[in-house]
Amino acid sequence: MQSTMYAALRENSGVMPTSLLHFHQMALNMRNLLREKQDEHNKLGTYSQELHEFFLKRGFYRLLQPKRYGGFEFSFSEYYRIMLAISEGHPSLGWNLTLGASHVFLIASHYSESVQDELFNGNEQFIAAHKAFPAGTCRKINQGYIVDGIFPYCSGITYATHVILTVICDSQQPNQHPMSCIIPRRDFEILNDWGEYRTLGMWASGSNSIRLNSVFVPERMARPFRAFYADQDVDNGTEGTRIHHNSMYLGYLMAPYHANLLVPIIGASKAALEEFRKYEKSGDVNEMVFVRALGLATLLSDSAEAILFNVFDKYASLCQRWEQHRLPMTVDENLRLWGQLQQAGRLASESIDMLFRSAGSSAALKGSRLLQYFNDVQMYRGHVGSQWEQLSLYVGRSVLNRKISFLDL
Repeated sequence: MQSTMYAALRENSGVMPTSLLHFHQMALNMRNLLREKQDEHNKLGTYSQELHEFFLKRGFYRLLQPKRYGGFEFSFSEYYRIMLAISEGHPSLGWNLTLGASHVFLIASHYSESVQDELFNGNEQFIAAHKAFPAGTCRKINQGYIVDGIFPYCSGITYATHVILTVICDSQQPNQHPMSCIIPRRDFEILNDWGEYRTLGMWASGSNSIRLNSVFVPERMARPFRAFYADQDVDNGTEGTRIHHNSMYLGYLMAPYHANLLVPIIGASKAALEEFRKYEKSGDVNEMVFVRALGLATLLSDSAEAILFNVFDKYASLCQRWEQHRLPMTVDENLRLWGQLQQAGRLASESIDMLFRSAGSSAALKGSRLLQYFNDVQMYRGHVGSQWEQLSLYVGRSVLNRKISFLDL
């Protein structure tokens, strides 16, 4: 693999990328190579060590990392444009990379300067999965916590330097919140329960379970984690805005955390559009069915992409509003951005569904890429963060100024 993939990658990437344009073009150039390696990566359950080293050398894990620590400090719109191109080549691999490279944003926004100095300084790049909903067990001890348990679906864990786990401590009072705990790679075991086509889809997403056995987490590595920071007090900013002087690091998470799941699905819709062209059949009736399906699926995919980038234009403007007027992003605004991204996911999912059912029965054969992309969508639809029917209830309550009754809001 190294001789074939690396030779092709080096052909158009001899210079270390520094701009969005360069990263985006590099990602676009990788699409065909990633498609050629889909079977290999699907069986592995992740991308190869060689490809990981390529991402390391080219700085793909530093895209959201603050400039203070050697990162590029790209906006979310810039980040997702790059990850969308990767996901067009292999959606579940894109899920893996997008998630693993994104959680540096949580640390940069909400952890202390001393913790950031500890985690981001040096040559090692920060890569982390985040189990955002509480699991496992936690008990308070002197100067820290003991965390135990098996934590499933830790997407992006394969090459992670750390994992971020959300836990509920047994000593917490009713009015206290879950905590996010940062745990280094040496303190957890990655279980061999992903890859080899064990699941319906998302085969290369690196979504293994991990096991912790009585792991000590120092107090400095644990922070309250409430409602994805939708109702946080930002009168004085956050750790991130005070350290990095960039309002992006207010660290509101509802929108970016769903976009991390959405971008690979939009990528899958784009990949499916290309794959679908192989299924064209001769004849007037077949031509009409094929062209109509292609046209509608294209519009659905384009609309999903437009929503994605519109949301992050809005997200950036809300952060700038705080910078200028010290007005926080409201819970209602957070929920609506999340909900709009879910609707983009709905459109992208419908695009792939349209293509899959219009391609004929051969698309359902083992090894079909359309089947693979269809299966990836089913995994996305089953994710707790993708339940747009349920979130609509919370948005409706918010519109009516009623208690939301979700995430303690």
